Amino acid sequence: MSYSAIKVIKEAFTGHRGWKPLWRRPEPKSEYDIIIIGGGGHGLATAYYLASEHKNKKIAVLEKGWLGGGNIGRNTTIFRSNYLLHDNEKFYEMSLKLWEQFEQDLNYNAMISQRGVINLFHSDAQRDAYVRRGNSMLINGADAILLNEDDLRKKCPFLNYDNARFPIQGGLWQPRGGTIRHDAVAWGYARAADQLGVDIIENCEVTGFDIQNGSCSAVRTNRGTIKAKKFGVAVAGSSSAVMANAGLQLPIESHVLQAFVSEGLKPIIPGVITFGAGHFYISQSDKGGLVFGGDIDGYNSYAQRGNMTVVEDVCEGGMAVMPMIGKARLLRMWGGVMDMSMDGSPIIDRTPIKGIYFNGGWCYGGFKATPASGKCFAHLLATDESHPNAKAYLLNRFEKGQMIDEKGMGAQPNLH
Repeated sequence: MSYSAIKVIKEAFTGHRGWKPLWRRPEPKSEYDIIIIGGGGHGLATAYYLASEHKNKKIAVLEKGWLGGGNIGRNTTIFRSNYLLHDNEKFYEMSLKLWEQFEQDLNYNAMISQRGVINLFHSDAQRDAYVRRGNSMLINGADAILLNEDDLRKKCPFLNYDNARFPIQGGLWQPRGGTIRHDAVAWGYARAADQLGVDIIENCEVTGFDIQNGSCSAVRTNRGTIKAKKFGVAVAGSSSAVMANAGLQLPIESHVLQAFVSEGLKPIIPGVITFGAGHFYISQSDKGGLVFGGDIDGYNSYAQRGNMTVVEDVCEGGMAVMPMIGKARLLRMWGGVMDMSMDGSPIIDRTPIKGIYFNGGWCYGGFKATPASGKCFAHLLATDESHPNAKAYLLNRFEKGQMIDEKGMGAQPNLH
């Protein structure tokens, strides 16, 4: 079924009886060519690109719960490519370009809004660091504009310029950054993959791997054993637990990252704004809610909830940069389980076990990386070669001392 304005008008006049489910509910087959473990954004994107670009036919996505119940539905919906290090910048710029074509490629409305991302700076040293970052962005084909205080006052007059503990001197602006409906990303990829023949199997938890002589031939699930030639693991915060079933230990910690949304307010915030003197970022949804978040909780956890210490820290950061939000009422909060690598950059690589491939360690960048992650992981699964934009994201880089340390982005920023 193809979506269009004509289709919407037709359904409006016929009682909306012609709409169909976005994807099938198939029973798992006994064998596939490739199995993707994890039905979040990265897993679904991988399956879609395997089917659409590499023409793989027998693909299954195994999701232990319901589709979209993990981190893909538990984030602040932001996408951007404003990184400093070249390996990261070229990868996330690739992702941003894929976001720009997402709705056209998948024929699905994901409410993409390129309203811009502004990183505030509060000192001369921080300004110079943003100049370096902006130049790196420009070198890698991204867009970057340095705003002085006067420029910023015109765009964001509501910020606390004059009486702030950390005076605002300007910001680094990426106009092409923005937000996209997170649930719609999962639904769009699921629909497109399903139309290409991918079996999306929900409520199918992987409980083990059948491994003999260093090679994996099947996965054991709560719905039976399923064979395949290759297995791609993309399970975000559950990475360590799933890979432990294969006897592998990863350089990853799982932490909770909380997010919040306020009651609906009149439009005021033009894009995404990040505080430069603390970890706080904020945007405004189409329904008017202020969507914001901050740092990870300071302990390892698999719970999709956080603690009040981080709530307080996030609110303090928000009040420091824009005191006007002080009377806004909090509508709801949630937590996602982050797969935090030790250098703050992801891993897309083969594992020591033949047939098992791994995608994880996304830290704070998982949602914005969804399309590029799926495209690069699909390339690896289909060809056994790393995608040109993901050749640095290897598992052995920690052993070789070739870390991609985007400072302060890993599980232990105090050690960076």
